[in-house]
Amino acid sequence: MKKYFAIDLFSGCGGLSQGLRTAGFEVAAAFDNDKDSVATYKLNHPDTKVFEGDIRDVNTADVKKILNGSPLHLLAGCPPCQGFSSMRRLNKKRSKRDNRNNLVLEYLRFVKELKPLTIMMENVPGLVNYTQFKYVVRELDKLGYNPKFKPVSIQQYGVPQRRKRLVVVGSLLGDIDIAPATGEKVTVRDMIGHLESVAKTKDPVHKIVASHTQAVMERIKATPKNGGSRNDLPKKFELECHKGKDVGFNDVYGRLRWDDYSTTITGGCLNPSKGRFLHPKENRAITAREAALLQTFPPEYKFPEDASKTSIALQIGNALPPKFSYVQSANIMNHLQAAGI
Repeated sequence: MKKYFAIDLFSGCGGLSQGLRTAGFEVAAAFDNDKDSVATYKLNHPDTKVFEGDIRDVNTADVKKILNGSPLHLLAGCPPCQGFSSMRRLNKKRSKRDNRNNLVLEYLRFVKELKPLTIMMENVPGLVNYTQFKYVVRELDKLGYNPKFKPVSIQQYGVPQRRKRLVVVGSLLGDIDIAPATGEKVTVRDMIGHLESVAKTKDPVHKIVASHTQAVMERIKATPKNGGSRNDLPKKFELECHKGKDVGFNDVYGRLRWDDYSTTITGGCLNPSKGRFLHPKENRAITAREAALLQTFPPEYKFPEDASKTSIALQIGNALPPKFSYVQSANIMNHLQAAGI
């Protein structure tokens, strides 16, 4: 059986790689500088060579040795995007100064030095407004990839979550477009409605859940089931920081809705003070397993037992949803096969 090789830059805990593998790619190498994310990645993708450390220190000659003369069919990656996100910019037009913003140039370096047949990059939509991205697109065009890019809503690709992503694709083999929406609607209930209780589960990841003070528990219990928010609570539960007009985010301490998409799963997904992360029915925040399922990780996806709750939440929230990655990767696989590769 023919092998199709991919490389995953800025791999995190493996969401992009999971989608690549499901689409039929063999992920030859992955790169990340967070030791907890690397540990999670290795647990779930043991056959991939993982480079841990600053990607700017990587010599691509070492990567070519792994390929051992085989072509690189796809170079995929999600350069860290916090510096370009709307939250990070604090509602200002210019991005907050952040050294991670330059990592998109590392993706370009790998393209130039490894010459993959196809490319796929994903990021926050706000990236399109910045000089680095415009430069990268021009350079990819000069290299013959004829890059296409556009922001898409991932809930239109079978992911039960409202979230926008910028997708960039290109190919040396001919014209390629971004995968069209699948139109599959998946809800919170579809993904987590079947799970057993935290008290009964034997899944250690489902046991990872926030504990709260009595005051917070009272507030959670008073929040109406299936979509209630802090705006539904009696005045006595109002926090000082939320008093006044247009103060605070309305979604904090809000419940998810069973038959709708979830809000964006972020690095704060286990903390209801960070967003709408309360269980639709139970008086608790969602668990790490529920957050991972809403990100479309497989039910058996592992996380290191010694990783902190904060680390696991960040890994899950920062990941590219595997289902979305799969749809985009399968589109590229079809392109390669149609080209006779």
